[in-house]
Amino acid sequence: MDNKTAITKFSTRLKDLRKENSLSQSEVAQKLGIPPSTYANWEQGRREPSIADIYNIIKCMNIDANDLFDID
Repeated sequence: MDNKTAITKFSTRLKDLRKENSLSQSEVAQKLGIPPSTYANWEQGRREPSIADIYNIIKCMNIDANDLFDID
């Protein structure tokens, strides 16, 4: 999988997980302690979260890394 495909897949999965948890982008951003624009950029594939941010996403949404990265 190339980098662009991986970023697109991650962004889509992030958005799907947020919606599954009935959260707005602003609500997730607030839980993560980041600006809403930063979170929106992750969902749009414009920016990539850091390792620490990924860890916080996993904790915030109460999922494991396999769920976030859609790994079977």
